[in-house]
Amino acid sequence: MTEEVELPHDDAAHAAMLRGQRLEYLTIGWNVVEFVAATTLGVVAGSIGLLAFGLDTLVELFASIAVVWFIADHHKVRRAVRALRFVSIAFAVLAVYLSFAGLRALLVAGEAHQSLLGILVLLGSTITMFTLGILKRRVARESGSAPIRAEAMMTIADGCLALGVLIALVLDATVQWWWMDPAAALLVAGFCGVEAVVTWREATAHARMAF
Repeated sequence: MTEEVELPHDDAAHAAMLRGQRLEYLTIGWNVVEFVAATTLGVVAGSIGLLAFGLDTLVELFASIAVVWFIADHHKVRRAVRALRFVSIAFAVLAVYLSFAGLRALLVAGEAHQSLLGILVLLGSTITMFTLGILKRRVARESGSAPIRAEAMMTIADGCLALGVLIALVLDATVQWWWMDPAAALLVAGFCGVEAVVTWREATAHARMAF
């Protein structure tokens, strides 16, 4: 049986990991609220953008839970590999989902309906996700954690999507540019696709350390 490879213990890195764990718990809590609010408002207003954003939150939630699992025993290299692959899969699922939702909205000319509450939720999500993403990237640098770095990029992608849907709803309400919503979704889908490949390759590189 192959012996599990562990990374060297470092007090500063461990302290950074604990901060990262708190940030992930905050992300999970916010995502639960975000999912309920965005999907409810999306259904009520008939907004594809809001509904898609709410469903995308489930992918971010999965990635955050995977990183919390990793942090619980972060010295194990194989656990880091699995966490990276979980996040990579989450990126890939999000890329496919956003591509489908964006293309469908463009083909059926699905205009985003006006929703003041939806705009406020998206504004809060944009600020929260970018803030959490920046803080996670700082933790990733201090701890040297690839899984936290990868999940931080997903949090930032979530913030980009929130900003894109927010701009789309505002422009639809003012100048009727409904197509901005699916266009923003497709842009974020491309970003997620690239990150899925990069993260999977990073997991492969870490896997070599485990043997």
